[in-house]
Amino acid sequence: MVFRSWYENSTNKQQAKERLQQWYKKVEEENIEPFLAAAESIKAYEDTILNYFNNRSTNASAESFNAKLKGFRTLVRGYVT
Repeated sequence: MVFRSWYENSTNKQQAKERLQQWYKKVEEENIEPFLAAAESIKAYEDTILNYFNNRSTNASAESFNAKLKGFRTLVRGYVT
């Protein structure tokens, strides 16, 4: 819940980074192995993740469109005009 909170309530990149650092500290204090592994993975991609907060947008619409195109190609495979 703390992890979700930093993501939903941060309004800019700097604030998100500070709250993420607080989450890292909490994870280290609790010393729960799955969370430690997750924290390490997030640290590896932290800059990329934090870029979301520049304008709060993702490439989800492009990914969705690409999936629809892929599905269409699969559907018409073997169709000869």
